[in-house]
Amino acid sequence: MKLLLISNSTNAGEPYLKYPIGEIGKHLAGIKEIAFVPYAAVTFSYDEYEAKVQARFDEIGVRVRSVHHEADPAAFIASAEAIAVGGGNTFALTRKMQEQGLMQAIAAKVAEGTPYVGWSAGSNVTCPTICTTNDMPITQPESFKAIGAVPFQINPHYLDANPEGHAGETREQRILEYIEANHGMYVVGLREGCMLKVEGESLTLIGSRPMRIFRYGDAPYEVTAVDDLSFLMAR
Repeated sequence: MKLLLISNSTNAGEPYLKYPIGEIGKHLAGIKEIAFVPYAAVTFSYDEYEAKVQARFDEIGVRVRSVHHEADPAAFIASAEAIAVGGGNTFALTRKMQEQGLMQAIAAKVAEGTPYVGWSAGSNVTCPTICTTNDMPITQPESFKAIGAVPFQINPHYLDANPEGHAGETREQRILEYIEANHGMYVVGLREGCMLKVEGESLTLIGSRPMRIFRYGDAPYEVTAVDDLSFLMAR
């Protein structure tokens, strides 16, 4: 497998996809065209999303071709040089991907070594399920089952903050609820500005911020870019 799983598309005060584009370029070295899945877009069109991503991918010389133009999106994925899945609403993304058979098509392609890039919701859908998304369920997919390219769950945009005057659950408390109901599953809190690179069964954290690890029976703890993360890839 060759996956680049990015927490967020945009750091505060920066242009869209600016901070990860260097890593994306390295990840897609030699690729001329990438199949793009835009279905997490809700308040803007798929055409607009494709154009927005293309404007950044122009910097690395990669043509972006969205699956929404295709009569058979799953067949298009099957023939793709590389795949990108953008962020937005994870439930909208999952529903459309399931309707078009894209979960299975992408799972087969990444197992063959086809490069994959995802950010936010696009990282969520590489997990066994979408159950650790931050998004509101604005639409109902067939199930919560996702691609399953990695054997752990990702919580993108992970925040430690508990704003003054806020009486609701923190992000950590919500993840603790998840592992209480899913004892065997690791969850990684991937902070903004960070990404995970998967090469075969090797997993590397990229970024200056630590990643938080959650598993039932263990106190949450931090790992950094120099730590061995191979335990997360055990199936």
